[in-house]
Amino acid sequence: MALFFYPCIMKKSVYFEEGYLNFFKELAANNHKDWFDANRKTYLSDVKQPFENFVEALLEALKKKYKLGDLKASDCIFRINRDIRFSKDKTPYKIQMSALIAKGGRKNMEAPGLYIELGPEFFNIYTGVYMPEKPTLQAIREKLAANPDKFNKIITSKAFKDYFGEVKGEKAKILPAELKEAAKKQSLIYNKQFYLVHTQDAEKILQSDLLDHVLKVYAAADQYNEFIY
Repeated sequence: MALFFYPCIMKKSVYFEEGYLNFFKELAANNHKDWFDANRKTYLSDVKQPFENFVEALLEALKKKYKLGDLKASDCIFRINRDIRFSKDKTPYKIQMSALIAKGGRKNMEAPGLYIELGPEFFNIYTGVYMPEKPTLQAIREKLAANPDKFNKIITSKAFKDYFGEVKGEKAKILPAELKEAAKKQSLIYNKQFYLVHTQDAEKILQSDLLDHVLKVYAAADQYNEFIY
């Protein structure tokens, strides 16, 4: 599979320093408002600003290939504050920064955008379809049923296997009757989600090829995303 190259990205930049990882390691052990308030300046300088700079750089590169409109970094970045209203875990802060780059920004949980999570112990890159509405889910399943060989070729390609391994997602126990026969040939028809994940050690974010790496990983999913959505 041919991957898209970004010729404008020639200069390697380091977007994050050790302080980013250290902040979250300390936050994990002190996840309460008093500690966060006392360390807010460190959060702003070592975490929030570098993350915003990185998302802005990603957007600049991705807009050269994908239709993202006037999307801004602020449209994509999730707050560090956790929503604890319905959770047994009442710790107020997330132990990572995250962003969803897709048309519509972080509110678009259906389209196959680029979702990144940067924490102290992991660096995850996600794409694919995570929360399809019922009509979208049905359309994906019907496409898999109609084109199983084409889909199988995509998910067994070397680039796909190297970066993602396999398609992730919860599975349904029951299928519409008209899809049951096709599911015998392609079991992913049972999926309710069709997302991909590429995981790296957290230290990857300290390297100068970080931006190029994220772009290559996302590009490796192009044929997959075009097929399912």
